[in-house]
Amino acid sequence: MKIGILGAGQLGRMLALAGYPLNLDFVFLDPATEACAAPLGSHIQAGFDDERALTEFCVSVDVASFEFENVSAESAGFVASRIPLHPSPAALTAGQDRLHEKQLFQRLGIPVPAHAAISSLEGLRQAVRQLGLPAVLKTRRMGYDGKGQAVLRSESELEAAWERLGSQPLILEQFIPFEREVSCLAVRAQDGQMRFYPLVANVHRDGILRTAIPTLADPLQREGEDYARRVAEQLDYVGVLAFEFFVAGGRLLANEIAPRVHNSGHWSIEGAECSQFENHLRAVAGLPLGGTRLRGASAMVNLIGDAPPVAELAALPGVHVHLYGKTPKPQRKIGHVTVTADHHDELLALLAPVQTLVERYAG
Repeated sequence: MKIGILGAGQLGRMLALAGYPLNLDFVFLDPATEACAAPLGSHIQAGFDDERALTEFCVSVDVASFEFENVSAESAGFVASRIPLHPSPAALTAGQDRLHEKQLFQRLGIPVPAHAAISSLEGLRQAVRQLGLPAVLKTRRMGYDGKGQAVLRSESELEAAWERLGSQPLILEQFIPFEREVSCLAVRAQDGQMRFYPLVANVHRDGILRTAIPTLADPLQREGEDYARRVAEQLDYVGVLAFEFFVAGGRLLANEIAPRVHNSGHWSIEGAECSQFENHLRAVAGLPLGGTRLRGASAMVNLIGDAPPVAELAALPGVHVHLYGKTPKPQRKIGHVTVTADHHDELLALLAPVQTLVERYAG
């Protein structure tokens, strides 16, 4: 079977690495000249809105998916009208607008932070008076890894934030003094069967995920699964869905979904019975889902900006190195390491020197 992937970044790369043992071949559509997934399949170098390239893509594969959720609804619809596309265009677009996304959550009875749509500086001032400060001003579309947003702590910051972000639709969200950030990764098959990975505790800095640690017997596991199931069933979802939450007052508060494999699930390559990448492909290809249980204890540490020498990383016990073939650049994810151990206390002991080494090179 040939799998088409819209996008050829590191997620596409890891999908292909998971798919080859299943005898799957890959075709990537991506405008980048040196897309890091390209060496693992055929690469159609073109924009996501290039109709001729999309046609070539469709006739080259049996089924398609995406690793980049900012593909336009029109391009996704073009593909879906010709070949199966999983997740569907509706699932793809559900998370592309932060306001519409929160409205979806509210319709499904999933709690969200207080928020308001913003279309003018005066509207921003009124929303601040309603929601209070601090608050977070975000672009409704396209922002990721902390881009396209500003934390507002005083009214004197409103005008500068509007000048920087106000050329596009915005949303103001109440700032949540959360206890922790977590994500629930779910996978749904074509027949509606669902499986869930352990809830993952995430640590961000400068808006970028630094460390992700799955937890056994998290008291919020069932709540996370319930909310992820509501969204997946509403969208008739197929594949891996990541749902990010704030934990406040001991309960989950929805942040956002990602309709694809997700950075907070990279630990699953070594740490789970079946990785998120393999399970996504199983769902897309119509194969039975694999197990999602945690094998021992595991953690993921992102390599941001630059990476330590492979020899130094490989010398640390319990470490598995994943480099993406990307040129080092400030604030850029160029790889990750998974740390595995038999139990949680051992994991924490192994994790500390890894984080120390990685931080020396982070940028």
